[in-house]
Amino acid sequence: MSQPAWWQRGAIYQIYPRSFADSDGDGVGDLRGIGAHLHHLSALGVEAAWLSPIYPSPMVDFGHDVADYCDVDPVFGSLEDLDRLTEDCHARGIKVVLDWVPNHTSDHHPWFVASRSSRDDPKRDWYVWRDSAPGGPPPDPPPAGEGVTLTRPKTA
Repeated sequence: MSQPAWWQRGAIYQIYPRSFADSDGDGVGDLRGIGAHLHHLSALGVEAAWLSPIYPSPMVDFGHDVADYCDVDPVFGSLEDLDRLTEDCHARGIKVVLDWVPNHTSDHHPWFVASRSSRDDPKRDWYVWRDSAPGGPPPDPPPAGEGVTLTRPKTA
């Protein structure tokens, strides 16, 4: 019988970078802060470190509202910091898992901006758009104080 896959046999330690460890004293945890504490993860014998979103984001939804999947939000560091953290984790036998949610972009993401720009845009069907009732509110607005209601620009 073969050995179970790495994600089936060991502990996966989820890290919320914003609160894990702050390396530069600005009050926000960052990638370098995580790197400074890898010895704790090693001592726990974790198989992988799962990082909550570190992508550039307007932070309306604590980083899950991603504006760019190909970069690191400066509040957490840089791509170089992520490379260094990944190398340091791998040197300790720890895998790195990035929390990647492709269907949860922010209204700043180029896919969303394009989709919203025109009913004829090729990315239009990447999101669900519905028209309001004539003179009515946006379709299915969230309850007061919960979430963000997006409206289509008058030109689209």
